[in-house]
Amino acid sequence: MSQTALLVIDVQKGLDDPSLGRRNNPEAEANIASLLAAWRKNARPIIHIRHCSVEPHSPLRPELPGNVFKDEAQPLPGEKQFSKTVNSAFIGTGLEQYLHEQDITALVIVGLTTDHCVSASTRMAADLGFEVTVISDATAAHERQGYDGVRYSAEDIHRINLVSLDGEFCTVRSTEEILVEFIAEKR
Repeated sequence: MSQTALLVIDVQKGLDDPSLGRRNNPEAEANIASLLAAWRKNARPIIHIRHCSVEPHSPLRPELPGNVFKDEAQPLPGEKQFSKTVNSAFIGTGLEQYLHEQDITALVIVGLTTDHCVSASTRMAADLGFEVTVISDATAAHERQGYDGVRYSAEDIHRINLVSLDGEFCTVRSTEEILVEFIAEKR
């Protein structure tokens, strides 16, 4: 995993806005913090992505408090950061070039939300040739009303998006599986 970066996507306070509806996986941030701690302890590359919305009513607009990273995912000095205005972390950010410059060939993706920026970034990373792992319990989604008028639960949105990514664009794993792998590497 030495050439594997942890890509932390949009773990920002604005994604707790009640207008977004119910969210699944309340443990996501704690799992993200555990993965950050493991990456830091092992001096592995960490990249933080911040969504800077241009939408007029978004809680993620740069001038609003919701744009701030959550406490569990605060970047430390020296950890690379990119800001984006669209769903994919690769569009308009320089992320792809940075990964190539650092000889990073694989990504472990965590963050918010599963059906938006995590999915878009995962798909694009795979299409660009990176080996991608998405951590199922370090991502989360909000409930949504569909085009058909049906209200879909956050858990359904989350799982369906992971199912659509797994095996084609990434491998879906758990926080525990990755942490066990770190322990096994040290032996």
